[in-house]
Amino acid sequence: MKKTLLCALASALLFAGCSKNEINTSDPKLTQQTLAAMKPDSLGGATAALAVQGIAQIDASTVQQTIKGFGGANIVAWTGDLTSTQRNTAFSPTSGIGLSIVRVRVPNSSSEFAAEKATIDACKSFGGSAIASAWSAPASMKTNGSIVGGKIKTASYASYAAHLSAFNTAVGGLAAISPTNEPDYKVNYESMELTAPEVADFVAAQGSNCGAPIMAPEPFQMNQTYINTYLSNATAKSKTSFVCGHIYGKTPYNLGNVGKPVWMTEHYTNSNISGDDWSNAMTAAKEIHDCMNSGWSAYVWWYIRRSYGPISESGNIQKVGYIMAHYARYVRPGYTKISCTSNPSTGVYVTAYKSGTKLVLVIVNQNPSVTNQTFSYSGITVGGFNRYFTTSSANLSSNNFAVSGGSFGINLAASSVTTLVSY
Repeated sequence: MKKTLLCALASALLFAGCSKNEINTSDPKLTQQTLAAMKPDSLGGATAALAVQGIAQIDASTVQQTIKGFGGANIVAWTGDLTSTQRNTAFSPTSGIGLSIVRVRVPNSSSEFAAEKATIDACKSFGGSAIASAWSAPASMKTNGSIVGGKIKTASYASYAAHLSAFNTAVGGLAAISPTNEPDYKVNYESMELTAPEVADFVAAQGSNCGAPIMAPEPFQMNQTYINTYLSNATAKSKTSFVCGHIYGKTPYNLGNVGKPVWMTEHYTNSNISGDDWSNAMTAAKEIHDCMNSGWSAYVWWYIRRSYGPISESGNIQKVGYIMAHYARYVRPGYTKISCTSNPSTGVYVTAYKSGTKLVLVIVNQNPSVTNQTFSYSGITVGGFNRYFTTSSANLSSNNFAVSGGSFGINLAASSVTTLVSY
């Protein structure tokens, strides 16, 4: 049996191608190891090793979640707005990262509403969308008269909904709005402290009057108990379009059948480490994989422009940004995730997507050496792939290769992220 499997795999390889306190890049020359990894795969010892590994099986006929996109936050009042050039860097799917979601803050004062519009418009111009979260209702609408802590006055529910709706109108329309950010996390900055039933009470009463589809309840750690309690209010659930939350201190997991698309709307890996740190970027790559593999439809980083984010303060794409581009550039809004072996080999993680006849694979190789991996695909016709790969010394480098027969094998560069886009 092992001998038969080895022969089959060798034949397949013939088709291969070449707590939240915040504490300038061009493609360098490839290393010899990386260059070797991108050459057509041999049938030597690497192939024999592959026989012990698994096959990443892709079934394009088994459709899972529809992807909303990959994005980041732009909070004008706290970090200043992105410049015109930085917007292109963030949102262009050809010359930039290709982020397709921008998350913004709903200001307390309507006088600040218009400041958010330019970056929202830029994201939309590249085929993306905007979502908004409110850290706090205006102080006058809260039980403690402050934008820090407190709750929404029941008597102010209608006024608060009108405030949210006015913001939606001012910025030209949102894909979704959250009435409260991290209501289960007590902090000493702009916030509200609401139980799941209290968030549900507001949405049940006024969710239809907030101007945009509701995403909620946005807990700090995608807390399932909090989410399930919120959704137990049938009226609030009926007025909620998207279940959302953050994953600080939490490993992404499948929420089960909540009856709504699930969006991860805020996280960053480590604010003490540069966004250009390769090890940290690889952590982010695996995190995005985990979110998609958990059945979630959106992944939104915290600040787009930050020392630890996808774009540096000087406006250059950092390693975190290149990692996000492997998903955001090539898995666009409306693509669907399809069935795929998520962890076919030790250290190798794969998600698969399709749009019409196009197949996209995103592969994270955590191994410190070149790794051979075999893929099989069904339910879709593929002639070949454009291959994009990022390593510690390469950013979205590319080549292409032909395939046939429903399977192929490739060498994955050591510690790398690879995206394959079919043609």
